[in-house]
Amino acid sequence: MKYGELKKLLKKNGCRMERGGANHEIWYSAKTEKRFPVGRHDSQEVKTGTLNAILKDAGLKEKE
Repeated sequence: MKYGELKKLLKKNGCRMERGGANHEIWYSAKTEKRFPVGRHDSQEVKTGTLNAILKDAGLKEKE
């Protein structure tokens, strides 16, 4: 999954971007009440461990 696809998935599931930064954006999940960083590299693939950590923080099921 690419970062751009991940961001669409996060938005679809009620997460929102709170602020941008040089290398990462800070996203918020109302479901888990957590803030978490997401890379700004929309066309790059997200590494499996990073993807699973973001999905966990967002309250979504992890990919295997």
